[in-house]
Amino acid sequence: MEVLVIGSGGREHALVWKIAQSGRVDRVYCAPGNAGTGQVAGAENVPIAADDIEALLSFAKEREIGLTVVGPEQALVMGIVDRFRHAGLRIFGPTAKAAEIEGSKAFCKDLLNRHNIPTANYFISNSLDVVQMVIDGRGEGPVVVKASGLAAGKGVILCKNKAEARTAAETIMGEKAFGQAGDEVVIEDFLQGQEVSVLAFTDGETVLPLDSAQDHKAAFDGDTGPNTGGMGAYSPAPVLSPELRQRVLDEILIPTVAAMRQEGRLYQGILYAGLMLTADGPKVLEFNARFGDPETQPLLMRMQSDIVPLFEACIDGTLKSHAVEWKKQPAVCVVMAAAGYPDAHEKGKVITGLDKAGAVPGVVVFHAGTRQDGPHVLTAGGRVLGVTAIADGLPAAIEAAYQAVKQISWDGLHYRTDIGKKALGSEPPSGE
Repeated sequence: MEVLVIGSGGREHALVWKIAQSGRVDRVYCAPGNAGTGQVAGAENVPIAADDIEALLSFAKEREIGLTVVGPEQALVMGIVDRFRHAGLRIFGPTAKAAEIEGSKAFCKDLLNRHNIPTANYFISNSLDVVQMVIDGRGEGPVVVKASGLAAGKGVILCKNKAEARTAAETIMGEKAFGQAGDEVVIEDFLQGQEVSVLAFTDGETVLPLDSAQDHKAAFDGDTGPNTGGMGAYSPAPVLSPELRQRVLDEILIPTVAAMRQEGRLYQGILYAGLMLTADGPKVLEFNARFGDPETQPLLMRMQSDIVPLFEACIDGTLKSHAVEWKKQPAVCVVMAAAGYPDAHEKGKVITGLDKAGAVPGVVVFHAGTRQDGPHVLTAGGRVLGVTAIADGLPAAIEAAYQAVKQISWDGLHYRTDIGKKALGSEPPSGE
């Protein structure tokens, strides 16, 4: 069969790379794709934007696509799954009603509250004056201010005190730094602990977790600087013990899928839980309605199983008869970004050293913000590459990833140098 992957980031390159390995797949198309997806054997880029639902639907009908896999959240929230299903096409991902668990942080928090699923205390408002008044009435300790809508992973501001919280609220609601995503704001207690990502396949009834991963959201070493879409990740995350993993399944993932079902929002697809492991147990920071980026890169490097039957089982409601096999080796992904990211950044820089980096044993260079220009690969986004390595032991995987990173160059690149160090015990637990 032929498969269509929608999106253009590192997550989508990893999905195309993994799907193309399936014996059930003849061809993979990626819309719009990037320089890396176009180089995967058996894959081809299609110049259709990820949010152009009608054009994607026409292409899928014309090519008789057997399975569509949606990468980015925007298309899901816009209802691409509903549109494809109405046309009789098979598509992996939640409906628009189900994707609201990511599309509205306010909806997500209220859902968790209604169903007693552990999360931080919070307050929601669409009035800047009310938000500022609530902030003024809080203690002087740290607080989290979040844009409720989609903000490409950047709409969460960690504030050390009231003054920073007031500035964050003004940035989100007054200055509209994240556009309409900031029309409504969530003020949330700051949670202490280590953050971990747990993704799970679900068909709306059965929940099948993937192995754990740990993302690095802050732009700079030591978890400093502004939040980003993610500067690197590793899998598995040693901080998530088997006992904690079971608690996450029993207290968070299964109850959330049940809650969505009870409220008429049957959730089928990938459910991504961003969690804080606090002294009181795991608590939900947020849910995403799709694969994480950059967590997908190390996770799919480690996935032994064919991923296509898992997609189909979620669609067909037959997930209870499936399992996922994992390679024992850990994997590490280091994101290489453009200068200035997550703020304004230049594009069109020539990237060199990709072949040398890809030749490092155990390494795959997943492209994100890149485009092909004749013989050259150019930067075309904030997060440009996800250099991912798998090896026997986490120190070896970290070493291989950074060995490959050092082969790559373009004007103005930057990356964190401490990806994976948390798992080696060299850093203390951080807050949200």
